[in-house]
Amino acid sequence: MIKIAPSILAADLLKIKEEVINVDNAGAEYMHIDIMDGHYVPNISFGPNMVKGIRSITKKILDVHLMISPVQPYIQEFIKSGSDIISFHPETTDNPLKVINSIKKEGCKTGIAVHPKVKVEDITDFLSDIDLVVVMTVVPGFGGQKFLHDQVYKIHKLREFRKSRKLNFEIEIDGGINKETSKICIDNGADVLVAGSYIYNSPAQNYKKLIDAIR
Repeated sequence: MIKIAPSILAADLLKIKEEVINVDNAGAEYMHIDIMDGHYVPNISFGPNMVKGIRSITKKILDVHLMISPVQPYIQEFIKSGSDIISFHPETTDNPLKVINSIKKEGCKTGIAVHPKVKVEDITDFLSDIDLVVVMTVVPGFGGQKFLHDQVYKIHKLREFRKSRKLNFEIEIDGGINKETSKICIDNGADVLVAGSYIYNSPAQNYKKLIDAIR
């Protein structure tokens, strides 16, 4: 079954507890938390305290996406805060394997996030060591952007690579996900879909209906 990861970047932060509980009860498997530093991406979002706060109100998987540079100095703090999966962009460090190993040794799952400018070929050396690949279908930094259809080939390519090498990483798609684009991603091999604006900014705010529609 396709897993849904609502992105709290699009949630009403004045009602964050209620928002998280609503999507939890609606059947979301992951809670996606975007961490942005104003350096790697032109926006600032949350820190370890947000992860810690959300950890206290849900048992769902906390899927933490680090859009920060440097990344290595902050790994321990995000693990201690309750992250279940930590994904990072390999171009933010001169030693991606060191970052991967520092996450794994603490019992946390590890992901590689793929910026639209990064090719699948640039990350293949790490695919046997990780649990998740996050394909960015928007340019990271801000929510509510349009889906980049020219990134879909990466989903298919990753699925074929995983099959040919008999690997087990999940393929997660982050950016512009709605009822229509989710079908495109699923047809090409996606396992996890990150949805923000489509879920949280819906006038109806019927979270279960929206999550089911994405699936």
